[in-house]
Amino acid sequence: MNRIIQQIKLYLSLPEMRLFWYFLPFILIIAIIDVFYLPAVWILISLGILIILASIIFINNLRSATLNLEIKIERNQLKSIITNLLDGIIAYDENFRILIFNKESEQIFNLKSEEALSQIFTPDLAKEPKFFLISQVLFPSLAPVVIRRTEGGIYPQVIDMSFSNPKVDLRVTTDKIIDSNGRLLGFVKIVHDRTRELGILKSKSEFIEVAAHQLRTPLTSINWIFEELLNENLTEGQKEMAAMGKVATSTVLKTVNDLLDVSQIEEGRYGYKFQNIDITSFTEGILDDILPTAKQAGIKVYLKKPELPINISADPQKLSIAVSNLIVNAIKYNTENGEVIVEIKKVEDKPYVQISVKDTGIGIPSDDIKNLFTKFFRADNAQKSVTDGTGLGLYITKNVINRHGGEIWAESQMNRGTTFYFTLPLDPNLMPQVESVFLEE
Repeated sequence: MNRIIQQIKLYLSLPEMRLFWYFLPFILIIAIIDVFYLPAVWILISLGILIILASIIFINNLRSATLNLEIKIERNQLKSIITNLLDGIIAYDENFRILIFNKESEQIFNLKSEEALSQIFTPDLAKEPKFFLISQVLFPSLAPVVIRRTEGGIYPQVIDMSFSNPKVDLRVTTDKIIDSNGRLLGFVKIVHDRTRELGILKSKSEFIEVAAHQLRTPLTSINWIFEELLNENLTEGQKEMAAMGKVATSTVLKTVNDLLDVSQIEEGRYGYKFQNIDITSFTEGILDDILPTAKQAGIKVYLKKPELPINISADPQKLSIAVSNLIVNAIKYNTENGEVIVEIKKVEDKPYVQISVKDTGIGIPSDDIKNLFTKFFRADNAQKSVTDGTGLGLYITKNVINRHGGEIWAESQMNRGTTFYFTLPLDPNLMPQVESVFLEE
């Protein structure tokens, strides 16, 4: 009961209820006049009309007060959320006048909100030290390093920006602010400071790289020793043990090399060297190297070639790793007497070539397809079918394809097979201009 009384008091004290309080004395004055000068019937009629009018005014004002109170509560809640977000929020109008600048933005840009709010930003403000960083975020063309994660002109836009002195790495998502009529009111930027997480990633990558380098040299020597032992005059038992040792060291050595590749990929220094290649001849060369493995596994491999040569710009060594990973996996996870079909064809109406690797293998569960290209991931049925494996091959493959300006995806049916598709651009201008730091989304 007390709570209801308090709520009524709250509503009656709101500014929107002022009209009712102004109208109340007027009602009382008219009521007094009516009592002295009108017959009893007209007094009742007049009072009835006044009470009805007062009720209408009271109800309308109460509704207005309630709605305004809800709006104020929602506005305060939204303001509280924006203020305490862990990402920077900057909203500005078409004239680049700052409208919202939350606490995290103050931390990222080392700028007080009162210095930013209502400030109209122009490219010239980048010359002032305190506005240097925020001006480049608002005008990305001024920034030294910008990597686009989405196509230009499509919102929301996502870009990665890197700055030095001091070292700052930001991911900036920009979206439009539009009213109910579709009119552009301004823009909002969500600024995520990735400096710390990239620093941790770099430290982790450096540790992996040092450890892998230390392991690779002795493993290479051990592998060579087993190879030499296999050429010696050994008993069948000794040869079998030497062969097992060579397989084991080769497996560990491949894991070490994959870890080194991942470390360099994540730091954006995998080191690509592009040249013009004929993709058909290139793929044939890879298949020639893999065919003995396929024959030993009892898997037939076919190549569907385009009618005309297709030339692309690529790093042969890096692209060979990606294509080999797909074909070797298609052989490894195939069924007995299965087959692998590699097809090369031009994409219709687009300046791309598409390569597909289709197998008749165990397939991939539909829930696992979205995780195929993440580090260390292996589907449950893959682990049961082939116990060894690191889950790094497809992660490396995806990065190589992305660096070449292409895309990769997979389609699969359980126990019916899997097809991996990837595209590569025919126009070198469609390739990323620089190698970027790679993070799993």
